[in-house]
Amino acid sequence: MIIAAAQFLPVPGDIEANAARMATLLTGAATRGAGLVVFSELALTHYDLDLIAADPTGLTVTEDDARLAPVREACRETGVAAVVNAAGRGAAGGGRPTISSFVFGPDGALLTRYDKTHLFGDGGEGESALFAPGSADGRFTLGGIRFALATCFDNSFPEVPARAAADGCRVYLASSFHDSAQRVAQYGHLARAHGLQVLLANGTGTGRSASGCGLSGAWLPSGERVAAAAEWTGAVPGDGAELVLSDVRDRITLMGDPAVAAMPVRECGEPLLDVRTAAPALLVAAACEDPRGAFARLRAGVLQRLLAAQEVLPDGLRLQIVEGYRPPELQRRYFEGYADELRAAHPDWEAGRIHRAASRYVSPPAIAPHSAGGAVDLTLVTAEGEEVDMGTPIDASPEESDGACYTAAPGLTPAARANRRVLNSALHSAGLVNYPTEWWHWSYGDRYWALATGADHALYGPREWDGR
Repeated sequence: MIIAAAQFLPVPGDIEANAARMATLLTGAATRGAGLVVFSELALTHYDLDLIAADPTGLTVTEDDARLAPVREACRETGVAAVVNAAGRGAAGGGRPTISSFVFGPDGALLTRYDKTHLFGDGGEGESALFAPGSADGRFTLGGIRFALATCFDNSFPEVPARAAADGCRVYLASSFHDSAQRVAQYGHLARAHGLQVLLANGTGTGRSASGCGLSGAWLPSGERVAAAAEWTGAVPGDGAELVLSDVRDRITLMGDPAVAAMPVRECGEPLLDVRTAAPALLVAAACEDPRGAFARLRAGVLQRLLAAQEVLPDGLRLQIVEGYRPPELQRRYFEGYADELRAAHPDWEAGRIHRAASRYVSPPAIAPHSAGGAVDLTLVTAEGEEVDMGTPIDASPEESDGACYTAAPGLTPAARANRRVLNSALHSAGLVNYPTEWWHWSYGDRYWALATGADHALYGPREWDGR
């Protein structure tokens, strides 16, 4: 997944204008392959505490505020998520506002809200005079990656990134308003100290409260800075907007991650149903050489959700199932065969690296969603059954596709990106989750689904099938 920090000069106090500008930047980021865009602290109004204090009702928002509609709509149209930082209003409308990050998903719905926990200023001055602190850490999962949220002064407290790393977060997103390059440089130290990939969206411009120096950037877990926006030193034509891009595909939680295997299973006992007879409205490809028809079977709960997903597809498109259930022995052969290919291609790789690399493409047998009947490989076809452009064939490996098999891969044709967005929207809305290294692999009820959705346990475990 490509993520982006958006740096622009907001119009002070003009939420409608700034939301429209954010929507334009989201669209621009989508054309460059981004799946997530982060905006700076209080970017919806500009960082001007006096301005907000003078109109605490008009300049605060909740996630369903009509003035945020352009942002939500841009997320839906582009399939890009957004982290919008603003003065947040309490759910009940009372009490002091908060400095809040609203995270809107690719469908425009709220994924989470994070309220800044460490406010700058004390003794009734600065942020602490106007805002109330939050009390919970900011976390969300998108595209198989667990993200942490932090806002400006939060980053001065080492326990904030330390908790993020301990919670299994791989990428750290900071919405800030720093006034100097020295303050921005702290993010390289933060990344290295906690082994996190870091993206900073920093504000620009001078308000009555503070000045923002720009220099939004991205840092690898090594602390190396890999991207940077310009430093703001004064007014420039337009709003000086820039997008800083960073590739976080290596931060995806793979099937072989211990966190997946650690998810408990409480087998619910749902049957494996033959899609061809139980749901004839769904098209099943005949490509698999499996005379017993195991590939055409799925758990009942998965089948119900696929039917729901097909109902919301645009006219002229339908789902085509390529493979569902996979017997455990076949899964073992697939995994070991691919591991052997990697071993031959990379004789210097140690066993752990081979296992991790193989897990990008084939699930380890002990936790394989296909062998639980909870996973399905599928694509989109026309109403006549003709394939549409999805960017790669099903089962293209990361090596042979140069990474284009990743769901959020950059460099896709506009048609392939649009078709993947349609598929993602329909399946997400039905409650399935994607394995981000394979655009075609979706599941429900398995261990990976449980980890991705925050469920306490998986519903389906690996099972044998006797052919009846």
